[in-house]
Parts: sequence; C-alpha cells; structure tokens
Amino acid sequence: MSEDTQTAPEALTFADLGLSPKVLSAVIDAGYTKPTPIQEGAIPHALQGKDVLGIAQTGTGKTASFVLPMLTRLEKGRARARMPRTLILEPTRELAAQVEENFVKYGKNNRLTVALLIGGVSFDEQLKKLERGVDVLIATPGRLLDHFERGKLLLTGVEILVIDEADRMLDMGFIPDIERICKLIPFTRQTLFFSATMPPEITKLTEQFLHAPVRVEVAKASSTALTVTQQLVKSGSKPWDKRETLRRLIIEEGDNIKNAIIFCNRKVDVAELFRSLVKHEFDAGALHGDMDQRARTAMLNGFREGKLRLLVASDVAARGLDIPDVSHVFNFDVPIHAEDYVHRIGRTGRAGRSGKAFTIVTRSDNKYVDAIQKLIGNQIEWLDGDITTLPAPAEGDDAPRRGRGPSKRAGGKDENRRGGRKDDSKRERRPEAEKVDQPEVVEALEVAEEPAIAVAPEERRDRRDSIRSGNSDRKQQNRRGGRDRHEDDDNNVLGFGSEIPAFMLIEPKF
Repeated sequence: MSEDTQTAPEALTFADLGLSPKVLSAVIDAGYTKPTPIQEGAIPHALQGKDVLGIAQTGTGKTASFVLPMLTRLEKGRARARMPRTLILEPTRELAAQVEENFVKYGKNNRLTVALLIGGVSFDEQLKKLERGVDVLIATPGRLLDHFERGKLLLTGVEILVIDEADRMLDMGFIPDIERICKLIPFTRQTLFFSATMPPEITKLTEQFLHAPVRVEVAKASSTALTVTQQLVKSGSKPWDKRETLRRLIIEEGDNIKNAIIFCNRKVDVAELFRSLVKHEFDAGALHGDMDQRARTAMLNGFREGKLRLLVASDVAARGLDIPDVSHVFNFDVPIHAEDYVHRIGRTGRAGRSGKAFTIVTRSDNKYVDAIQKLIGNQIEWLDGDITTLPAPAEGDDAPRRGRGPSKRAGGKDENRRGGRKDDSKRERRPEAEKVDQPEVVEALEVAEEPAIAVAPEERRDRRDSIRSGNSDRKQQNRRGGRDRHEDDDNNVLGFGSEIPAFMLIEPKF
C-alpha cells in the first residue's frame, strides 16, 4: 500500500476546503469558521474521491472530517430501497447516534435521508427506513449483518465506506465483521478510515481494504491532549479504600468540577460505585453496556444538560461521546489496556479547553501504569506521593485480580464480600461508615435505568430505605425457608421414596 503523508496548509477556513454552498452555510450557522488540523488534511482529499487514512486522537473533530465531504458528494444522485449510498461503521450505539446528529446539523440544507442501525431498537422501525431508501446508513457491525442476513439490506450500491474508531473495533472484537462487510461492498468504493492508534492488526486491515490512501496524521499516535492535567493518586487496594479516595478527590476539587466522568473496568463495579455515591448524596448517574438504549440515552441527555454532575461509566463511554465541556475525568480503575487511558482522558480538555484527569492507583496497578506511561511517552506526576509511601499491605491482603471479565476466583465479585473465603472469622471487616449493601445485578440495573434527573436528598433517603427494606425482606425470607419456588414443597422425598426399583429386590446369588 502506497501512502502519501500530507501536511495540511495553515490558516485555512472552511470556505477554502471546497465544500458545497449548502454545507458551508450550515457549518457557518453552527458557529465554525476554521477547520481543525484533521479536517484541513482530510476534507479536500475526501472531496476528490480518494481513500483517506486519518490518525487523530479523540476530540480533534474527525467526525466532521468525513461528514462534511460526504454531504457535499451526496448532493448528486438519489437513494434506492434497501440500497444505501454510503455506509458508516461505528463501534458503539452512542457513537453512531452522535454521527447521526452531525448529519442532521450539517445537512439541514440538504434533502438527504439518514438511517441508524443499532442494537436496542426495533428491527421493524429500522426496516421501514431502509425500504424508503437511505442516502446515509450509520450502523454498528452486528446489527448491520443481522439485517443483511435476513435479506433486508443490499450493500452493492455503497459508494463511500467510513470505518470510524478502528482501534476500538479491534478491542471489541469487530474486526472479523469488518472484513466480511468490506467484501460485501463494491471494490470501486471510496474508503475513509479513522483510528486513534495503529496497532499491527489495524495496519494489516488498511493494507487489505484501502487503495493508495492519503495518510493524514495530526498528532502522534497514542498521544494525550496537552490541555489535560494528569495526576496519579495512591490508594489502598480494598474497594472501600478506593471509594473513599474518590470521594476525597471530588470534595477537594469542589466547585472546579463542572461535571465529571468516572471510569470503571467492569460493569458490576459501575453499578456498585454508583450506589455508593448515591448513598453518600453525590449527584451521580450510571452508564454501561447492559443498559437498554432508552435508559442509556436518558442518562447521557441528563449528563449533557447538567442534570447530573457525575457519570459513572464503563469503557462504553470512553470514546466518541460528544460532551464538549467535561471538566474532569476520574479513573476509579486503572485501565487494563493502555490505549483505553488515552481515550478515557480524551473526554476532557476537548476543543482547546482545559481539563483534569485523576487516576486512582493501588499497589497491584504498577504494571498498568508503566504501560500507560510507555505508550504516551511521558511520566504522569503523583498528586501526594507515589504508591511506595503507602503502608505495606498485610499478608494475603492483595487486591483481587481485575479485568474486563469476571474474576474466576469469585464469580466477578470481591471474594471477601461474597463468600469467596470459608473462614468468616478471618474476614477483614470494612469500616462501619462505608458499609454499602452489595447490589444484585438486577437491582443495579433498575436503579441505573431511572430517569437521569437531579434527586433531592429527602427522595434519595426514601429510595435507599425502600431498597434496604426489599433486601431485608429477601434475607428474612431466605432465613424462613429459602427461595420462593420451594415454599409449597414441604413433602420432599429423599432417594426413591416408597417406590423401590425391582432390580434392588432381587436376592444376590453367591
């Protein structure tokens, strides 16, 4: 694959990029006059029909770098039923929905139809849009292939293919789907390919499906924004130690926090931390992949509109969320994959604004911190002394193994708290002030899916009392006789009961 490294000209305006009058008018109405470096480098080549390989960190405006030229090129031609003219692949529902918002904003002067194929939405509603014909199809790979396999979608009319956040696609296991989709689309298509990092697997993909692309790289791969102040914060290894450290940081930052995203590595930790913050009367919401689309949308809208100050999230929120003025990011867990650190802290310090990113570190996180510092090429300073200043942990007091999946030792939950150890007398008691009932998964989802609105302290207390009452009723019920399904089964029979098989009545012959 031959690639031309392109240096974008300086001091350009959107009027210099070759956009159509309709698109240019919409951009000006949105309040933009000067393009970002990725837009300067990518838009002119995309308008010429060339393949583009864009490498840019999150928050650099790369969505507009493919939306604007696509709008201009789509002004000629018309869509046919079930045959989209262009296809944009996104790794998450949130990213797909935000790209749709960009088409609505910048395409207000164009009569183009846009369809969104994502999970959590009715197939029938999506099919109705496809049957009317769409100019722009925005999809996640799984839902797109579902429609294709049902015979409801043809990809032979796709003129422009956009693969966005390719490295995130790799992390989520979508690369085989991407390879399959690319083979279903005409060879003569134009491909616009964007990624924040270029691991070997992504490089191989570009060599396979891009044709003589123009390479536009506006920042060193895996770099972090200079507008973000990064600090490491030491903490004990126990979950309640980390929660106390997080609360201390939030209180110390005080009014400097306009809003903040708090990242956890696992979905179950998102629910648990959310419950803890609400217990301590912090204005918080939760967002993770098991929530349905309606609940996720409501939670995000509440956060964007300032109804929620803190959003506890898994890495589903780490990329592409277009919330331009997030003041703080807190990594409650150090990310297992160093690239995720770049995308997490990229939620703050966007569009030239300043931001702060705090990462809570325990003794078991050292290797992950080292990997992050090696990736970004900088040492991150410690807020109040590095981890070696903590007291040495007691023998056997190491933190449980963390990761994206559940722990094999404890079914995904802290074994100190869910019976992983048999000897209760040796179990370390958590401080009384920090006792929080371990949430059942269903309860956590029910609370997380409530409307994202600010809740008065009195209402929070009533809600907590109700939840605790429910937990207490279940515990009493278990003590009385176990689960509901056995309540009417008083005459359980052990073994064969009164019916002994005939073969057991035969006298043995010696």
